[in-house]
Amino acid sequence: MNTRQLTAICRRMMPAVALCAALTLSPVAQAQVEQKPFVVPELQTWRGGEGTFTPTSSARVVYAGGNEARITASRFAASYKELTGMELAVVKGKPRQGDFAFVQRKKKGEADESYTLRISSQVTAEAHDLRGLQWAASTLLQLTRQDVALPQGEAVDAPRYAMRGFMMDCGRKFIPMSYLRSLVKTMGYYKMNTLQVHLNDNGFRQFFGNDWSKTQSAFRLECDTYPGLTAKDGSYTKSEFIALQALADSCGVEIIPEIDIPAHSLAFTQYKPEIGSQEYGMDHLDLFKPETYDFCDGLFREYLEGKDPVFRGKRVHIGTDEYSNAKKEVVEKFRYFTDRYIRFVEQYGKQAVLWGSLTHAKGDTPVKSEGVLMHSWSNDYANPLEMKELGYRLISIPDGYVYIVPAAGYYYDYLNCQYLYEHWTPAIVGREKLEEGDPCLEGGMFAVWNDHCGNGISVADIHDRLFPALQTMSAKCWSGASVTLPYAQYDARRAALGEAPGENESGRVEGGYTQAEVKAGSILPIEQAGYGHTVTFTVEARPEEKGTELFRSERAVFYLSDPRTGKLGFARDGYYNTFNYRLPSEGKVEISIECTNRNTTLYVDGKKREVLNPITLVAFQEKDLADFQPGEHEWKPLMYNPRAKMYYQRTLSFPLRQAGQYKSRILNLQVK
Repeated sequence: MNTRQLTAICRRMMPAVALCAALTLSPVAQAQVEQKPFVVPELQTWRGGEGTFTPTSSARVVYAGGNEARITASRFAASYKELTGMELAVVKGKPRQGDFAFVQRKKKGEADESYTLRISSQVTAEAHDLRGLQWAASTLLQLTRQDVALPQGEAVDAPRYAMRGFMMDCGRKFIPMSYLRSLVKTMGYYKMNTLQVHLNDNGFRQFFGNDWSKTQSAFRLECDTYPGLTAKDGSYTKSEFIALQALADSCGVEIIPEIDIPAHSLAFTQYKPEIGSQEYGMDHLDLFKPETYDFCDGLFREYLEGKDPVFRGKRVHIGTDEYSNAKKEVVEKFRYFTDRYIRFVEQYGKQAVLWGSLTHAKGDTPVKSEGVLMHSWSNDYANPLEMKELGYRLISIPDGYVYIVPAAGYYYDYLNCQYLYEHWTPAIVGREKLEEGDPCLEGGMFAVWNDHCGNGISVADIHDRLFPALQTMSAKCWSGASVTLPYAQYDARRAALGEAPGENESGRVEGGYTQAEVKAGSILPIEQAGYGHTVTFTVEARPEEKGTELFRSERAVFYLSDPRTGKLGFARDGYYNTFNYRLPSEGKVEISIECTNRNTTLYVDGKKREVLNPITLVAFQEKDLADFQPGEHEWKPLMYNPRAKMYYQRTLSFPLRQAGQYKSRILNLQVK
């Protein structure tokens, strides 16, 4: 039994005299009762009751209605156990005192995703669809994370906007499937219902010697139609991608797969050079060649056709971002191409989604708008008022507000969450403002663009940027302009809600961790210690071979003796960094590694030895190329453009899951 459970039981055992006194509430106490309990996004309405609810020792999760209620009840029980350690039986029937109940019932005129939550001597959540039930469960889990004793009262809750989510650029940086699976769980926990997976893209050629053939590109999905197209440095099998969609669906999240054409398409032209544009760059498909259409047809068809297609959801994104508008005939061909692939995916029963480009590509060729969903990201590319007039449904994703480009030096490294919380709603699209609740506006999203391939950014870095943005965008896309809590109070409390139960991508080690000795090859109960932690240990040194690992996790390795130099070092996400320090072959030494979201610091016997800060990599003309390789990491940018800069990151979320096969003794491990 944890402290929160014990506290809750003590409250329930309050003497009768105190209970009677509590029934007569002062005005201040009454105001406290009526105050909304804190969750993200905040409840739309709350009518407070008196006292609290705590499940009994024989509490159950009861469901009634359709299969959606059963699914929600089972997921809630598993998540509740993750939070509290308490096992709740899942049964069909009628609830009794001390139970949780999820009831699916049809009610005429009820909005999608809405739910009613009543907390008294039992907890009853009612909704007519899966998402409504899931969001009720998320509210209960967030309340439970703060205190097992839940405030009594009634909430009626519904989102202001139908689509709430974000886009992840997996093309320029491979994002492991394990992270995407963790992510959809946390999205469901915060009532975010849309994850767009950007499956292909490429780096900027100025970072690769101005040579398209050497520029990074990737298509991340298994492909049988074009053997060899799938990226070698990380990809998803079809079965993995199908399983992700199934998991996401059970969490109330829709996966929108994106194949970005006809620009951002270097992965396809490197595979089949004859379909690349010689005039506008090989990241552009040549729209005047029949082979281009044959290739794209075959690519989309592989994932859309059949009774059991790879793309399972109701929407598919066809790209159409940032193609050249240099000539009228090119614009007209681009418009024809866009219209063709809208209709292509629609013939498989999917709603077409695209990046807005039709202000940038004004012309005479008609492009279908009815039933088409458009990302409104730039007013210069697609003015939202013009697109509304044309009949498009819009997703607000304005680049100047909600684009994260990690460590790039432009757009946002971290979103300005305070500004977004206090001033932005999905109705604000760049310089234009629509009416709140405008029928053309489906909702809002933010984006993570991994533009600078090779800049050392890790999945942990991306998560550190993404998580506070996800919480804030959840609040704003659910409530619009109707958030009521001052930002300072919201910000002070949001982090404590954490990720979805059982997920810990932030690497939070609550209360720290100690172990007197870590035996070689042993398994620790911690995956990683994220930013804000310091890991300290004593090495009773023995000679170690190069490549000897101290600890390993799923995504990182820390070396006692790195493979190249025999120094302390680490590798993660394909990047390799070392400290300029080698352990002695005998004797004792205390090592501390301090991990932040900006740098990684080594302390030896309590003294700061080295700080691995970001490095600015400056490009040179080829004739002036310097032999410049900062630090001792393996990756070296191939940049010959004097205007190009890259900010190489050397952060570490310290791995702890498995000890290596070292000869030394590792003593007094502390994680603080």
